[in-house]
Amino acid sequence: GELYCRLPYAELDRRAQEVGTRLQGLGLERGARVALVGCTCPDFLVFFFACQYAGLVPVPLPASVGLGSHEAFVRQIRGLLESSKAAVAMAPEGFLRFLLEAQEGLGLAFVGTPEQFDKLEPSAESLRPLGPEEPAYIQYTSGSTRFPRGVLVTQSAVMSNLGGIVRHGLEVGPGDRCVSWLPYYHDMGLVGFVLGPLASQLSVDYLGTQDFAMRPRKWLELISQNGGTISYSPPFGYDLCARRAAREDVTRFDLSSWRVAGVGAEPVPSGPLQRFGEIFAPAGFDERSFLVCYGLAECSLAVTFSRPGQGMELDRVDEHHLIDTGEAAPPPENEDRPVKEFVVCGSPLPGHEVAVRSDQGRFLGERVSGSILVRGPSVMDGYFNDPEATQEMLVGDGWLDTGDIGYRVGGQLVITGRKKDLITINGRNIRPQDLEYLAEQEPGIGSGDACAFGIPGPEGTEKAALVVQCREADPERRMALVATVRNHIRREFGIDALVEPVSPGTLPRTSSGKLSRSRARHDFLQRHPHPDQDLLEGSVAGEGLDYARRA
Repeated sequence: GELYCRLPYAELDRRAQEVGTRLQGLGLERGARVALVGCTCPDFLVFFFACQYAGLVPVPLPASVGLGSHEAFVRQIRGLLESSKAAVAMAPEGFLRFLLEAQEGLGLAFVGTPEQFDKLEPSAESLRPLGPEEPAYIQYTSGSTRFPRGVLVTQSAVMSNLGGIVRHGLEVGPGDRCVSWLPYYHDMGLVGFVLGPLASQLSVDYLGTQDFAMRPRKWLELISQNGGTISYSPPFGYDLCARRAAREDVTRFDLSSWRVAGVGAEPVPSGPLQRFGEIFAPAGFDERSFLVCYGLAECSLAVTFSRPGQGMELDRVDEHHLIDTGEAAPPPENEDRPVKEFVVCGSPLPGHEVAVRSDQGRFLGERVSGSILVRGPSVMDGYFNDPEATQEMLVGDGWLDTGDIGYRVGGQLVITGRKKDLITINGRNIRPQDLEYLAEQEPGIGSGDACAFGIPGPEGTEKAALVVQCREADPERRMALVATVRNHIRREFGIDALVEPVSPGTLPRTSSGKLSRSRARHDFLQRHPHPDQDLLEGSVAGEGLDYARRA
């Protein structure tokens, strides 16, 4: 929690140009990729902007070794190096051994720490910065090791997005100051709190992501001490602070300066935000500071914003009517019917359009749920070196299919779920195919015998569940299998998954023979309609015995 570095923009500019000449001296082709391990340190910022000056494309890499095992982290880094076809890679001293192991045999031109780059000979030629229609960076959207997708973001696209964020989304003024613990390799951390403050020339205080995870109060202390006015978090960050807060902590903070408490990065549950607002009201926090937005890396970052100072707006709908018809109708008066509350995500940025479309391709009116499409100057050119994935997302006439589901009300957007199968846990996107692949490596589990999906967790969060067809009848051996699969998932992804062994032939399939994750999820929730904490987070032994009996 102590300040260890001040980096004025003028100094950042000088150092970036200096490193840029050394990168240029390596003789790389224009647009070559430079992989940068995105730990929260000044060197990442220097190298990111050095690439801009030298006509090279930075690729932020995760710095999340603590979330899984050494081997899993190295595999993840190697997969991103291969996917981006990186020519050069940089890591601070603490991460260098992982990077060296990951790049072995890939033929990179240079790999080292910032200090080792400082020893390179600078180029005698003038710097040739990237132009408006050239890539600014490649943003990888998933923690996946087997299916990475790198969003290719041009200079003009990200600058368009930043203009909308600064002027219209946040309504930035000269007295604003940013505070962030978000990782540099995440789109919200990079665009929102590296490029955003630079574009608007605001000061920003950075707290390491791991430091926040260990001591969430440090985030609030920074805001309190330095008069922070703009800071963002996925909902779980607010929830973590609220759960860890003691009464004496609240009175130590002064959060009255915090005018934009931004929320994004995943479907927004209202419960954690309301709880945070109640707990920290005595510290001067105003619930009207909550600013909800919707965005995705494929649109640089932001798509919609609620109004600053308005607070969180909820839309209440008839849950059964929404499920049965796809219409988000308000609940009828004087009728005892289930009601679903959704957080409203605001209106599109200027120059951007949001549409809702049916599965048949028909554009839908207000309060009708369907696939969310986005069009505008911030939309990506495509995925790097992946035309098939690009064609899947860019569906013609400038429209980007976000893969999310929702509806419009009064010109504002409401997100109700995801069409795609991604499982989102604490802001991390995990592909079900990766979990299934791990399970299928176990003896006795064949290809197609595992099915992964997300299930509802507490307060609108998501849990990972895995149903595994198992030919083993002995309860103790089934218990051991559950433990093994869970341990593999924990080492690879740093998450706890609920694993249920079932009899062969249980998993549902489509008419073409493909695994139906949506039906498997439905069947699972029918078997476990109200999973309690013991079922979701209980001991491996208890789960194994319980599921063996059920199966």
